[in-house]
Amino acid sequence: MTAELEPNLPSVGARVTRTRTITDQDIVRFAEVSGDTNPVHLNEAYAAQSRFGRRIAHGFLTGSMISALIGTELPGPGSIYLGQTLKFSAPVYIGDTITVSVEVTKVRADKGLVFLQTDCINQDGARVLTGEATVKYEPDPTAAP
Repeated sequence: MTAELEPNLPSVGARVTRTRTITDQDIVRFAEVSGDTNPVHLNEAYAAQSRFGRRIAHGFLTGSMISALIGTELPGPGSIYLGQTLKFSAPVYIGDTITVSVEVTKVRADKGLVFLQTDCINQDGARVLTGEATVKYEPDPTAAP
């Protein structure tokens, strides 16, 4: 199986990005799906009294954008998350435009493992989230080469 994986593994340095503007609807829908109804995400009056001064997006809403990029683009379909570290360094507000980047830092071809640097940057260039992911990559055997 290892021999089949090697040609399909991404190269060190391969990088992709995706950009999305966070909306009120994103936050409300994430709260519904996750069950995280912390008022700092959903209640303007409560959030105004918080250290953030206004509502913020869930940290894992931002983190889920990393998962989407890994599962659809790099490495792509066939990616199985094995681990992810996340460091939240700044809040994400409604209306912030977040650019997610995923970059291959190491490949273990013998195991089909891909190691990635993951970052989320806002429209002002501030890093709001950073981390590292480990992915087992098993490309779709029915996909055309």
